[in-house]
Amino acid sequence: MKNVLVLGAGQLARMISLAGTPLNIDVKAFDVRTNKVINPVYPQHIYGELADGINSADVITAEFEHIAHDVLTQCETSEKLYPSSCAIKTGGDRRLEKKLLSSCNIPNAKHVVIESKEDFDSVLTKLSLPVIFKSALEGYDGKGQWRMKSAEQATQLWVEMSAFIKNSTSSVPQGIIAEQMVPFDREVSLVGARSTTGEIAVYPLTENHHDNGILSISIATKPVQALQEKASAVFKALAEELNYVGTLAIEFFQIGGDLLVNEIAPRVHNSGHWTQQGAETCQFENHLRAILGLPLGNTELIRPSAMINIIGEDRITEAVMAIPSVNVHWYGKEKRVGRKMGHINVSGENEEQLSVRLHLLADLLSPVAFSEVKPFTLQYFK
Repeated sequence: MKNVLVLGAGQLARMISLAGTPLNIDVKAFDVRTNKVINPVYPQHIYGELADGINSADVITAEFEHIAHDVLTQCETSEKLYPSSCAIKTGGDRRLEKKLLSSCNIPNAKHVVIESKEDFDSVLTKLSLPVIFKSALEGYDGKGQWRMKSAEQATQLWVEMSAFIKNSTSSVPQGIIAEQMVPFDREVSLVGARSTTGEIAVYPLTENHHDNGILSISIATKPVQALQEKASAVFKALAEELNYVGTLAIEFFQIGGDLLVNEIAPRVHNSGHWTQQGAETCQFENHLRAILGLPLGNTELIRPSAMINIIGEDRITEAVMAIPSVNVHWYGKEKRVGRKMGHINVSGENEEQLSVRLHLLADLLSPVAFSEVKPFTLQYFK
């Protein structure tokens, strides 16, 4: 049996653990809120402090990128951490992420790094409106973001952003990235894995739709080959530049036949949950295979699939389970507004069948809690 310690004890650690069980891989998680090592499926089971988890682990990995640097240093000193602390820090700091993209000559939105009032004042001379501002650290699911549509907003926005920077409790100085807003056609992402041996395997490009900054639905069907090749080339360049080990997600803006990188996530990713039913080997299993040096599993699309996030709801009608190839995954969390409580995967033998099942599913789900599902389905399969 191999032992893996995951930094973070949320739903991603839970799903990594569930994927590891058939492979005789024991997964424990370090809960950064309590500083205890726990079972990510049964969190009432506690196994000691971080040092205990490090000592008993064969490999250490992470389920999120906003990890205290002293924790990363302690783990990296053990020479068991995959991906590296450098890769995790890069995914958690948009400033480092932008430097990485520039060093690899990978297209991304025109931007300005803001760490002072002078930097902020320079935005309107370097970028044209509209502009989106994103926190350099700790921004996710639409948090830590501001939009400027007119110059008249500048004074109030700077009051808000300067307070945000000043009140940051992160161990690294906070900052803001100002980005030229991109008139993209759609948002897509690529999830793939690179192992300790350098083997790379990527999944098909996935189209994503967000609601209030939170991923609502992802859908994986047969990708456009030219776009798949471009995205795969970006994945290979970034993974090799970082000497990356594990599952890595890259979010893109598609503009015609071109792709601009929006951001990277050095971990298993929400837009890859469809792989649990739509691929032979899911992203969670391939992450474990990668960090343990095992051969990577098949990442080809075996059937068109979609993933719908369950946000802020702790129950859905059981009637959805009567629809063929619908699988519900709950995370065991307490209900909270805006919280990811679980997800639904639905598949079909072809796109037409997937469309029929998504329409049936949309009719059964709450039109308030799942307001984006039906419009997206109608648009995607028009």
